[in-house]
Amino acid sequence: MPGITVRFKNVTGQTLAGRLDTPANGAPRAYALYAPCFTCGKDVRAAVNIGRALAREGIATLRFDFAGLGESEGSFADTTFSSNVADLQAAAAFLEREYAAPKILVGHSLGGAAVLEAAHLVPSSVAVATIGAPANPEHVAGLLGAARKTIETAGEADVVLVGRRFHFKKAFLDDLASRPWRSNLRGLRKALLVFHSPADDTVDISNAAEIFGAALHPKSFVSLNEADHLLTKETDSEYVGLILGAWASKYLGELGMQPLSSPATDGEVIAHIGEEHYRTDIYAGPHRLTADEPRDAGGTDTGPNPYGLLTAALGACTSITVRMYADRKQWPLKGLKVRLTHDKVYAQDCADCEDRPGKVDSFERVLELEGDLSPEQRQRLLEIADKCPVHNTLTRSSRIVTRLKD
Repeated sequence: MPGITVRFKNVTGQTLAGRLDTPANGAPRAYALYAPCFTCGKDVRAAVNIGRALAREGIATLRFDFAGLGESEGSFADTTFSSNVADLQAAAAFLEREYAAPKILVGHSLGGAAVLEAAHLVPSSVAVATIGAPANPEHVAGLLGAARKTIETAGEADVVLVGRRFHFKKAFLDDLASRPWRSNLRGLRKALLVFHSPADDTVDISNAAEIFGAALHPKSFVSLNEADHLLTKETDSEYVGLILGAWASKYLGELGMQPLSSPATDGEVIAHIGEEHYRTDIYAGPHRLTADEPRDAGGTDTGPNPYGLLTAALGACTSITVRMYADRKQWPLKGLKVRLTHDKVYAQDCADCEDRPGKVDSFERVLELEGDLSPEQRQRLLEIADKCPVHNTLTRSSRIVTRLKD
């Protein structure tokens, strides 16, 4: 997915760094704002995967570093939950000023509690989603362990969280304790989706029940089964993005927004790859496909690799060609299954490859014909399989011209 690095000022004048994930055709049907988990940054894997999944659904997502984290200016010790909510307001204002006001707010962990409060301050938002969020923001204070008492008595202390040292001040704890979270939820008046895992040992799933119980309809709950709090398994964060995009579409549709259209014209293919792994979005005319590489090759295995697509093209072309011929002859072909494999073989092992050095591509194709066909008809259909246009393209020399766009 295309990504845009952005920077904007918060209410105190600090520069916040963000990343805007946009659809491949650059024409979003809506914008979303993403608040990462407690002490996490915009580039945490869950945020990246969810932003990428939403972009595939035509929704551009701004994920950013709160002040004092990641690439954003400021000192973490001087931040509070209230300052995080203010940063969300600043991010929403930036989107409205430079692109379009956000319709969707998404927050992970404490970021989920923050978007629930920010929703009241971002009038453009119509849908809010939380992921592993505490009902009461003060829940986060419990993560500080024994250091919490030190902070309350001495006024500040260092705390090691997920292997990193953070400095907390008492103002942080005082601010958490003052949040009117229950009344905020009761007055949300926006579509709410709550994601939570029963296996979350950082924020217990009872928090999801409190959020769900306090909010009014429309509201929905999705269990993340065995996912951990940070959604460290890519399949979990990708699942969240998939469900989130489908759920949000209902509320975007109420505003008359149209589904994402293809950027490719008839007869044109556009392949686009972003910075994340090898996932490639392919638009063939009005149709959308996906290519990728296996995980053991560094990909995310969200689609067939290019050779898989090439082999699939041969299979599809074979099926269509044989079907057309049988229909024209009015033969009783009830169905056809083509099984194909692709491999690289050495030329000396290939009877038809005397003039080719090194390795060559080898496709094995097996036809399963269904219907009351005579032996002569079956043999003729086998011969016709070799007449398919993709077969001819693969067995003849092709010309490919490549140039840079002006």
